[in-house]
Amino acid sequence: MRASQELDVRALYVGAVTSMTGSGDADSGRSGSDSRRDDSGDSTDQAGAPADSGMTGHGRIDEDDNAVVEAGRRITFGTYFNAFPASYWRRWSDHKTVRLVARLRGEGSLIVYRSTPRGHVLRTEAVPVSGDDPTTVTLDLTLAPFIDGGWYWFDLEGGDGNLVLEQAEWLIETDKSAGRVTIGITTFNRPDFCADQLVALSQDPSTLEYLDEIIVVDQGSQKVVETEKYAAAKAVLGDRLRILDQPNLGGSGGFSRAMLETVQRGASDYVLLLDDDVVCELEGIKRAVAFADLAKRPTIVGGHMFSLYDRTVMHAYGEALAKWTWFWGPAPATKHSHDWARRPLRSTPWLHRRIDVDYNGWWMCLIPTSVIREIGMSLPMFIKWDDAEFGLRAGAAGFPTASLPGVAVWHVPWTEKDDTLDWQAYFHERNRLVSALLHSPYEHGGRLVLESLTNHAKRLVSMQYGTGEIIMMALQDVLEGPGRMHRDLALRLPELRELVQNYPDARTNPALDLYPSPRMKRPPRKGKGIPNPTHKAGKVMMAATGLVRQVRAPRSMSVDFPEGIVPHVDQKWFRLSHYDSAIVSTADGNAAAWYRRDRREFKEQMRRSSALHARLYKEWPELSAQYKQALADLTSVESWKSSFEGLDD
Repeated sequence: MRASQELDVRALYVGAVTSMTGSGDADSGRSGSDSRRDDSGDSTDQAGAPADSGMTGHGRIDEDDNAVVEAGRRITFGTYFNAFPASYWRRWSDHKTVRLVARLRGEGSLIVYRSTPRGHVLRTEAVPVSGDDPTTVTLDLTLAPFIDGGWYWFDLEGGDGNLVLEQAEWLIETDKSAGRVTIGITTFNRPDFCADQLVALSQDPSTLEYLDEIIVVDQGSQKVVETEKYAAAKAVLGDRLRILDQPNLGGSGGFSRAMLETVQRGASDYVLLLDDDVVCELEGIKRAVAFADLAKRPTIVGGHMFSLYDRTVMHAYGEALAKWTWFWGPAPATKHSHDWARRPLRSTPWLHRRIDVDYNGWWMCLIPTSVIREIGMSLPMFIKWDDAEFGLRAGAAGFPTASLPGVAVWHVPWTEKDDTLDWQAYFHERNRLVSALLHSPYEHGGRLVLESLTNHAKRLVSMQYGTGEIIMMALQDVLEGPGRMHRDLALRLPELRELVQNYPDARTNPALDLYPSPRMKRPPRKGKGIPNPTHKAGKVMMAATGLVRQVRAPRSMSVDFPEGIVPHVDQKWFRLSHYDSAIVSTADGNAAAWYRRDRREFKEQMRRSSALHARLYKEWPELSAQYKQALADLTSVESWKSSFEGLDD
């Protein structure tokens, strides 16, 4: 296989600091594709980030895609896609060294650095380069000091003349051959986005060397095969591209179908799960496979998520569950929404720690087929929590997850969505509870039952009665036990959509002018209106007075006129609790709904909710045992086959 990793000018954006960079476009992050070979041409495994992106400093890319460092200047390859994540290889593989191979010409020096877990930078090697003929620099670097964290990277410094880098790569010697991959993409009415992914894959021959098959599980009414670009991808991919049409069974149904097809075919070592609305860094596929091939035990390898709209912003560096409250969030010592353009690797200490995770999101996740054979497929959760539960289950069985730097996709960030409202609230609630019943280390789920009750109350004081009703439906379904989960995979969504339309907070219009203009009988006190506090004390005061509002009759004019227009960013529960009616926009900015206070609905839902949560707390131990006993069957090939073939009502 080819070995050289050519530089690609389109890949200069992530991790950028100075004038060599820009904001990026659809091709940002796309890189060349070199994988396995040592100096003699024998088989080796590429261990990580070749010098293909994120170059920063005083330099340029010439017409041959070489990096040119100006005389007397310096550029650094200490960036997200270029630096070698040494601590991850130290932790999850048995290899002791990594080899840096770089081909250069001109005048100057190659300088290698390593970092400590605290982010301190240490100079490791410096190699002078002189002459017009290409010189190959080969350095074997130890992985010993990286037990807790740290990276390797190199800088290039021009001498009396320019210094030119023709290629560079990080290598680990091995006699293992590259693993084989099936890519599984689940899509629902994003045909153009999905077709773009297929075209990108078809145009990268080095990635195709790893692929057995690409399975697209199309669950929508707008079909990928009907797009203009599909034919071009199919012409290249041929029999390696397979489209499977099935009813909408959500992400868990689509990805489990890809898992099932991959395991049954028996040709692939891994299945790579990809969302349909991502731009994938194709070099990351090869890195993920190399890492999984050389891991000391079967390991799930996850990719990071960058924002599709702001390409240097990384939304997830590591995911973990807070076990007491049972909610996901950034892994300890990490931050969401890190902007590599503003805070690059060298100046961000927390990035140098190795981050251990509980799971990786299925926007990009490489799963060994041996793990699937051992623990089963996804739980039938439709959407939400399926990736987290699978990662926890795999970890409990001895199969860790590594979210590997240098492996990434660009994805629509969750900050542009609000999937805790409307019908999606059902899956958040039910699946959070089910995953806790299976994996919480606490007898009654820690604080989760109280968290659930509190969340439901917040929805009610926010006049989100449709969401409140759906949350209680989820509670009731959990209490009925695990037997209905495969049935609900296919049938619950239309039932939820029908239910929620009975409530005004779920009925939207695309324009604010379709609603009456806000009006109140009396003007706001002292002209201030309803405040939007930013400090904790103000929020607590707003919450307390807002709760009192719930037992009072709504103001008379609020029935016919909204009292205000509330942008989605301001629709905090403690603020909405002070309105008797309001026009509230949706997270995507496409529509708005008219929320109206209903004192009778509030009292009735709170009564039922309190009873359901009390029952959940009391029955938690017995329910936990039921779900654990049913887990193997719920995730089995046989149960999923039944769901794919059709369920009896």
